Amino acid sequence: MTLLDSAVWGGSHYSDTWRQSPSTHTVREPATGAELGTLGLADPDEARRAAARAAEAQRAWAATSPQQRAAVLRRAGELFTQYATEIEDWLIREAGSVRSKAAFEVRLAMGECFECAALPTHPQGEVLTTEDARWSLARRRPAGVVSVIAPFNFPLILGLRSVAPALALGNAVLLKPDPRTAVSGGVVIARIFEEAGLPAGVLHLLPGDGAVGQALVEAPEVRVISFTGSTPVGRAIGEQAGRLLKRAHLELGGNNALVVLPGADVQKAASAGAFGSYLHQGQICMTTGRHLVHESLVEEYSSALAAKAKALPVGDPARDDVALGPIIDRRQLERVHGIVTDSVTAGATLAAGGEIDGACYPATVLTDVTVDMPAWREEIFGPVAPVIGFSTLEEAARIVDDCEYGLSVGILGDVGTAMKLADRIESGKIHINEQTVGDEPNAPFGGVKASGTGSRFGGATANIEAFSETQWVTVRPDIADYPF
Repeated sequence: MTLLDSAVWGGSHYSDTWRQSPSTHTVREPATGAELGTLGLADPDEARRAAARAAEAQRAWAATSPQQRAAVLRRAGELFTQYATEIEDWLIREAGSVRSKAAFEVRLAMGECFECAALPTHPQGEVLTTEDARWSLARRRPAGVVSVIAPFNFPLILGLRSVAPALALGNAVLLKPDPRTAVSGGVVIARIFEEAGLPAGVLHLLPGDGAVGQALVEAPEVRVISFTGSTPVGRAIGEQAGRLLKRAHLELGGNNALVVLPGADVQKAASAGAFGSYLHQGQICMTTGRHLVHESLVEEYSSALAAKAKALPVGDPARDDVALGPIIDRRQLERVHGIVTDSVTAGATLAAGGEIDGACYPATVLTDVTVDMPAWREEIFGPVAPVIGFSTLEEAARIVDDCEYGLSVGILGDVGTAMKLADRIESGKIHINEQTVGDEPNAPFGGVKASGTGSRFGGATANIEAFSETQWVTVRPDIADYPF
């Protein structure tokens, strides 16, 4: 039996065990529309029952030794290594990933599990000073039940980066993947931890619609919600969580800027810009959505970027050697094209791409762009690179920050100048002499402004803070004397 044998998960969701669902979702290949399988969907009632089961299982899981929890995480990392090719194949067919992107995502998943295996034995608090004759301690305790709501674009790692640390720290997890990628972003995770020896009831897989997501926020057993997705949905979840006095960790959209400084190597800069804009068809929150180039280089850079865009083949990554696969669905494909055509109507020039190709959108470059055009103002979530020029560092800083988002910025060129610019802009991440897309399991990840609630993922400090609560404990050698 393979890890993802549909005889196990077909028509089912995972809650204690694989349970047949009253309603199902057809898993389809975005490149061709071919049917890949049938996944069971949860409903709000099942989500609420799962929350109750998770709360019961969590108490026993939190009471296991740190080494036992660490062993499950290490085994999960080993299983990602063992089943890497099978998981990559699903990412290619279900998510439209090219092989290199799928392999990168699986490597991130391995690293996430191995990194999180250290969390159970990481220091879980501190000794505080006190004026009284006692010990005073602040210790971290599991939050309880964590709901994880994950998107379609990097479905495996964007779910796992919350699931793995939450489990490692003694929590139970309710996972709701996007139904469009619920195998690679849900079934894979459930099967890996099932095989790794995670006790039944600690992890629940609950694909479904917005009503299921709402139930996973509202369930009284849930104390933390980890959401990755669009800013409008994130705002709604944050508002709902606030009313319920629950913590919500929100990693939302981005319209990330790549700044090319005077004197930068144009060919290398164009290569970085192309990778940042076109990796996974631009369907990444960290995608380079704005190219801001010094006026002395803007024409040369635009020409070099357009040449690279025209050379990138598009098509079905399961059958052809391509650089760009399909857009996730027709609705998003038409949205991307609409932003491009609206910008051209407003005066932008197509230097490359700009036409729908079946289920794909080719790498596109727009020049003669102004800061009020849709291609510059909006998060496109497609392979589109709008380019504008700047003259001074002050102007560059102003243009970068004139955006509702603040997730990632890349700055290419002289390091000293880049450092001066970095100190002037608002962003959760800044990469000097790299493009905007980057992620490592031990590095903090998150954005500011409309990009989310800051770095709530990655690294021991962020993960422990995100998925545990602080408890104050005092200890005296004898019962204290009181005046009453």
